[in-house]
Amino acid sequence: MEFIKTKGKGILLCLAIAVVSFLLGKQLPIVGGPVFAIVFGMILTMLIKDKSSFGAGITFTSKKILQYAVILLGFGLNLSVIVQTGAQSLPIILTTIVTSLIIAFVLCKVLKVPSKISCLVGVGSSICGGSAIAATAPVIDADDEEVAQAISVIFLFNVLAAIIFPYFGAWVGFEGSESFGIFAGTAVNDTSSVTATAATWDSMYGFGTATLDKAVTVKLTRTLAIIPITLTLAFHRMRREKAQDKEGKKLEWKKIFPMFILFFILASVITTVATNVFEVSAEVFKPLKELSKFFIIMAMAAIGLNTNVVKLVRQGGKPILMGFCCWIGITGVSLLMQHLMGIW
Repeated sequence: MEFIKTKGKGILLCLAIAVVSFLLGKQLPIVGGPVFAIVFGMILTMLIKDKSSFGAGITFTSKKILQYAVILLGFGLNLSVIVQTGAQSLPIILTTIVTSLIIAFVLCKVLKVPSKISCLVGVGSSICGGSAIAATAPVIDADDEEVAQAISVIFLFNVLAAIIFPYFGAWVGFEGSESFGIFAGTAVNDTSSVTATAATWDSMYGFGTATLDKAVTVKLTRTLAIIPITLTLAFHRMRREKAQDKEGKKLEWKKIFPMFILFFILASVITTVATNVFEVSAEVFKPLKELSKFFIIMAMAAIGLNTNVVKLVRQGGKPILMGFCCWIGITGVSLLMQHLMGIW
């Protein structure tokens, strides 16, 4: 009862925003539910004069629900299928990820962009957009405004990619479903935009769902990079905080180490064993995957409610430039690697 009393109103507010955003995201996948949720949250936070009764629930949603979303995301990953079908694209995925992270690191120093925003933009650009940001934010202890900033940057280039890339692909000479599917899966950030981009290409050239199937598989392979990236960031944070602890206090590693990432891995293993060993249909896990998407939308609503939109706009220039450079770098490396590997 105490939980409902203190957190109920805030959770219900986030839930209401999420339902509307989820439905709108289905109608406009190029935008996506998470972006609608952040925008609605930022608008509402300017209209609500006293948020004190909502605060605890909003915080719970932006922190805990976000972690639950990442755990449930694991149920959508069959590791053996990804390894088998994603092996061809693995060198391209690894080089694009490294390229984006290096660009983000360099521009963080050159442009003096806050390190947490730089990390979120770099990881979001290189791995899987909103899902990667959702997984990384708790690990580096990013605040809601930093998450909102990164999501906004990723959204901008998602939209541009979904609109431009099908025509860009025709211009550079992609001819089949395989080469463009790999390109869309590696060079577009978020799942919804990967789907929109690949589906547009399929409809342009009558490939059915061939390009879409290839792009989604490549995208799922990229998603696995969440695991080493978040674990590396967690260990780095633990070492840094231990070095900064001058009073010799015992660090509570459980508060720093992302336990939810271990549950994400466990969920992936459960799906893999269930489908491969016990021949359970992958459709059984589909509701959990959908629930993961909805939880991310709920969390983004909470993040929007905790975001100062004026501050967001004022500080947006440098992160957008960083996102643009990451996007161009990933696009160029994806094309180069396909050419070197003889795919295109």
